[in-house]
Amino acid sequence: MTTIAEQIVAALADLGVKTVWGVVGDALNPVTDAIRREDRIEWVGTRHEEAAAFAAGAQAQLTGVLGVCMGTVGPGSIHLLNGLYDAKKSHAPVLAICGQVPLAELGSDYFQEVNNDVLFADVAEFCHTITSAAQMPRLLEQAVQAAYARPGVAVLTLPGDVGSLDAEKGTSAHINIRRPVLTPHADELARAAALINAASRVTMLVGMGARDARADVLAVAEHLHAPMVLTLKGKEGLEQDNPYQIGQSGLIGNPATRAAFDDSDLLLMVGTDFPYPQWLPAGTPTVQIDVRPEHIGRRVPVDVGIVGDAGPSLTALLARLDAKADERHLTKARDAYVEWCERQQRLVNPDHDKGLIGAIRSKFDNTSDRIRPEVLAAVVNNLAADDAIFTTDTGMSTVWLSRFVTLRGSRRLLGSYNLGSMANAMPQALGAQAIDRSRQVIAFCGDGGLTMLLGDLLTAVAYELPIKLVVFDNGRLGMVKLEQEQGGLPEFGTKLLNPDLAAVARAMGLGAIRVTDPDELAAAVGQALATPGPVLIDVLTNPEEISLPPKTTAGDAWGFAIAKMKETLISPGDKG
Repeated sequence: MTTIAEQIVAALADLGVKTVWGVVGDALNPVTDAIRREDRIEWVGTRHEEAAAFAAGAQAQLTGVLGVCMGTVGPGSIHLLNGLYDAKKSHAPVLAICGQVPLAELGSDYFQEVNNDVLFADVAEFCHTITSAAQMPRLLEQAVQAAYARPGVAVLTLPGDVGSLDAEKGTSAHINIRRPVLTPHADELARAAALINAASRVTMLVGMGARDARADVLAVAEHLHAPMVLTLKGKEGLEQDNPYQIGQSGLIGNPATRAAFDDSDLLLMVGTDFPYPQWLPAGTPTVQIDVRPEHIGRRVPVDVGIVGDAGPSLTALLARLDAKADERHLTKARDAYVEWCERQQRLVNPDHDKGLIGAIRSKFDNTSDRIRPEVLAAVVNNLAADDAIFTTDTGMSTVWLSRFVTLRGSRRLLGSYNLGSMANAMPQALGAQAIDRSRQVIAFCGDGGLTMLLGDLLTAVAYELPIKLVVFDNGRLGMVKLEQEQGGLPEFGTKLLNPDLAAVARAMGLGAIRVTDPDELAAAVGQALATPGPVLIDVLTNPEEISLPPKTTAGDAWGFAIAKMKETLISPGDKG
């Protein structure tokens, strides 16, 4: 007879699931034993369930195939939550299988018992506890189909004495995961076209929802002579060889995007749920195209909302649009962007900090001998493969990747860009690498993020996952430091007492290199990327390097100046 656990595992393998992530435990022993006997699925035991959920979510985002993670009973299930919230906000189809106390003990406040159906109610599109063999495989079908439909998270809870029950004879899972293509309504297309045709200066904001419609996006931009602001996730597939793109907006953005927004008389949003309305133009007529109706108008007021997939929506819209002859709006935005890029590239010049500039910096910055993070990001960009997968921790490492790494070729990008969690880059890299151990996977790690889930470096070693971890080791929670100083506050609580992270990595079985000299950086990065197996490169970067947002005010500058004065005047022994 087939058990419930075997039925679940076989169905997942049939779906194309290759990896299950988690920490073993008694309530899930029937499931892990079924995985042990299923040649099509690899079990990866992490040191922390949060890492398991991040890894599963990363795989789902990269492949579109269901990511699967497991946590047993209360504590293990709770540990999954942060990674599952990231999957939810990233619209990644993920199934979490959670152990539970025996059926007879449900509701008795038994050892380690938590109510999973309540615990996961907010994060999950579907959440249910299997209490009898008769409920299977129907509950599994519902869970997986809900995860794909949203896409999002589904949670199945399995009490310890249910997984080993015999499944009903002749039953098997039949899961329908094919998502329909949504085509736009003709009336909305007509209204949108009329609004766009009446405008003289259109700026586009394009996100990852348009990634598979690159040709259509470029055709509309060409037709309208529209500068194109890309979201961070929109860089993938839309950045390379795009004569209309002008980089990112928001805190990681540049002045050209702000000017393109402010100068426009219509905003066309395509496939994006860009979450920062303060960076979008206020009062500008807006057309938004999105496959999810609930996204229309939730960031800025929208005059016309088109619900549909980006490709067919843009194709249908383009047929109704008048070509615009005036190129001045596009030319102005592109010129400003190119000038900004040229200024940024000066920062990666080895001679930038020599001479008078270096003398000035060293007088006011006692960390000026440390390596510029911009240089590190640029070196990795130059040496990484054209099909590399990048992951970034939330914070300054994301800023440096946004500005100095080009997603050329078939490069991919992952990060906690909607949840904004710390500690995501390394476990997401684990998930990416398990898909293909021959493909280059590079994690841009903050020192704070890496040390938060440091134990799962051992997972890379144990399962021979050759990830390359680039650590921006500035001894700071860098983005928080910047936020404090911009608000006129002295830096407080952001300094990190780090060990020699390369030495720690070597002790854990990874290859490791520590870099303190900028002249040795390129050789060290090249060596790390060429070394088989997992490698950590610990680069001591300057914590005083800042990234200015696209539009700064006199108040921002004054706040920063006051904060630096306060930092100077407060000694380590002061109480106040």
